[in-house]
Amino acid sequence: MTHPGQLLKQESLYAGKEMGQNFLACPATARMIVDRACISEDTRVLEIGPGLGALTIPIAAKTRHVIAVEKDRRLVPLLQKELENREIDWVKIVNQDFMKTDIRSLAKDNKLVVMGNLPYNISSQILFQLVRERAYIEKAFLMFQKELADRILALPGKKAYSRLSAIARYAADISFVANIGPAAFFPKPVVDSTVLVFDFIAPADVSRNTETLLFTVIKAAFSKRRKSLKNSLVGMDLGLDKPAVARALARADIVPERRAETLNVAEFLSLTRAVETLLPEKS
Repeated sequence: MTHPGQLLKQESLYAGKEMGQNFLACPATARMIVDRACISEDTRVLEIGPGLGALTIPIAAKTRHVIAVEKDRRLVPLLQKELENREIDWVKIVNQDFMKTDIRSLAKDNKLVVMGNLPYNISSQILFQLVRERAYIEKAFLMFQKELADRILALPGKKAYSRLSAIARYAADISFVANIGPAAFFPKPVVDSTVLVFDFIAPADVSRNTETLLFTVIKAAFSKRRKSLKNSLVGMDLGLDKPAVARALARADIVPERRAETLNVAEFLSLTRAVETLLPEKS
């Protein structure tokens, strides 16, 4: 693996701070991540932001079914050259913003394993997209800024517990893989990174409409996290007044004075079903 700093310098390029680019520069770390993903020759891998190929190359050594989505058009020729130098011609590079990618069309009839060293500035948005499209994803191995990973892993009642924590825990079984220090990247970030694995699940008793409402309820509840639920849920995207919120909380058997950060996923689901009974039916 050629050091990313050297590759960029050869082409008079730089890491795009506006894109949150910190390229993985440690081959041993890349191999460790790929090895823990337990990829087989039949695995279909979708890589987010391959950059200069740090993960792409060891992934391609495990399977010939690799799609790499890279937004930065400057990097595509460099990535292609790195692959060609290793006689790897089976990686499909898609020069596109991942947030605009049709995951369903890429998956076809097989679920995908998603991998990526996510750009720090949009990693939450990417995770939300994967949650929405998880019907086409088996699991995901993703690298986040450690602080964000801690929020994802946070349990109810903890200060770090957030909207992201609740939605991620609803949609997946989440496990810690490894912490990665700044020295493994170029340029070196000022923070540590963490790799997490998401084994996505789709509750059989939750409809698409109910799930959409659940996400809205969670967002509304955390929008004013210092306020009690009886106040934070009023108005917002739910359009409920105070009496309606009080009825929903009573039906869900949730004390109105509680705050969003104290509710677990099951309680959020119960609250969502209660809210659902108060909303007008759509014709």
